[in-house]
Formats: sequence, C-alpha cells, structure tokens
Amino acid sequence: MASVAFVLHHERPEAVALAREAATSLLDQDHEVRLSEADARHAGLPDLACAQGRLTLGLDVAVSLGGDGTMLRTVDLVADDRVPVIGVNLGHLGYLAEVEPRHLHTALRRFFAGDHDVQERMRLTVAVDAPSRDAGSSCSFPALNEAVVGKTPTGQIVRVEVAVDGERFTTYHADGIIVATPTGSTAYAWSAGGPIIAPSHAALLLIPVAPHMLFDRPLVLPPHATVRLEVAADRAAVLSVDGRSLGRLEVGDAIACTAARHPALVATFNGRGFLGILKAKFGLNDRSAGHW
Repeated sequence: MASVAFVLHHERPEAVALAREAATSLLDQDHEVRLSEADARHAGLPDLACAQGRLTLGLDVAVSLGGDGTMLRTVDLVADDRVPVIGVNLGHLGYLAEVEPRHLHTALRRFFAGDHDVQERMRLTVAVDAPSRDAGSSCSFPALNEAVVGKTPTGQIVRVEVAVDGERFTTYHADGIIVATPTGSTAYAWSAGGPIIAPSHAALLLIPVAPHMLFDRPLVLPPHATVRLEVAADRAAVLSVDGRSLGRLEVGDAIACTAARHPALVATFNGRGFLGILKAKFGLNDRSAGHW
C-alpha cells in the first residue's frame, strides 16, 4: 500500500472537497493519507494530520490541489526527499498542474501501477549573505521559479553588481534582476522579456527588469554556474523567491544562486506537452497548411 500526502490551496473550497473525497477512497483501499497540520485543520481532517518533520518520511507521492502556486509550495515541502508530485489544476491553465480534478482518481491509480513518467525540474538554492543584519544573517531558500532582487516600495531603481563564478560581470541599474530556472522562464522572467526555455533543460537565466542602461539583454548561463547579486551604491533592495517577499537587502548584502542538489520531481500522464500548454496559454492555434 502507498502513502499519499495532500497539499491544499486554502482559498479554494473545491480543494477541500476533493481532498476529503480522495482521502476516503484511498483509506478504503488501505492506503495511508497525510496532510500537514495546517491543511488537516483547514480540511476538517484532524485524524490525518502529520507533523511537518514526518510528512515526507517514507512518502510515495504528494498531491497538489490548487494551481501553480500550490505546486510551488508542495515542491518546497517534498523535493529534498525525492518525492514526486502530482499537480491537480483547480485554477487557471498553468504550466505545472496538469491533472484535471475529475481525473485525480485515474491519475492515482496509474501512479500506483507505475503507468506514468517523472519529469525532473531544476531548482535553485538561493543563499543570502546579509552582513547588514545581526548574527545568523546567512540562510538559504529553495526556488523552483526564480529569485528577484528588486526595488523597494519607494520606486527608485536598484543598482545590483553581478558576478558569475567569481568573475565580475557588470552593475545593473534596473527595477530588478531575476535569476530563474527553465521552469521559471514562463513566470516573471517571461513578463520581463526573457526567453522561454523548455523545462527539460537545465540552465540559469539572468534577466534585468526595465534596465536603465544600454545593455538590456537576458543571459542564459550553464546550470553549474554561481550567480551572485550584490546590492550596490546608495539604496536598498528587496528579495523575493518564487513570489514570496523575504525582506530587505541593504547595500553590501548579496544573494548567490546555484542549482539545487535535488530537482523537483513532477509526475506526468502523457497529457499535453510543454508546447501544447504554451499554445493553449497564448492562443497559438494551428494555422492551415499551405498558407505562408
């Protein structure tokens, strides 16, 4: 029998309903079902609550019930323990959650039977070096999409010195600097003019946001590179990772972005491929053959 964890979007009632229905079915089949303590309270399933330190222990699969944001949270919880994730799409069409709610039971049955593929998605480790803060200022965060050093609410542009593998590249004057993965190339990096890269690749993307300088092109760097962003000159910046604001960076503070040791594992079931999702997302309907 398998152990299954559910991760819920707390603002979507359908996530609760689907978790309850699926949990009942799985328990009837003698599978084990787990939820984090917060998700179990939210879903009214206190008997299935599992302490965070034990949530991934021996876990076979995690099921994300929400959209791409819930997938990001699920990956953060389980990727370091090499647990694959099934994404159930309860929002708008996304890039990560491919299973429709009505197909969850089929997806689980196919997963248990081994009738699925597992995609590896590169992740980042974002190490923060903030000498402006008190002791213990060094910490790190995982990211599936991107890390951003951007301007504060005052609206002034930031000046960020960029180095790659210890070699100084340049100082950007911009609204922000993004370091993204191929999965993140369809998120904030895309809206900032970066290239779209198939998630099967491994690479680091460096994209300036609204740069106030002549050089404004995004860079695609090898996956083994270390990209360091240091806040320069006379104004602070803010750090966000996968859309979560993590606080203020003062002048002299820096982050270093490298490929994480463990990629995200995403279970797929021969649904729409990456190009199919792009076509649906952006309305790229096929044109009739023979027209130029």
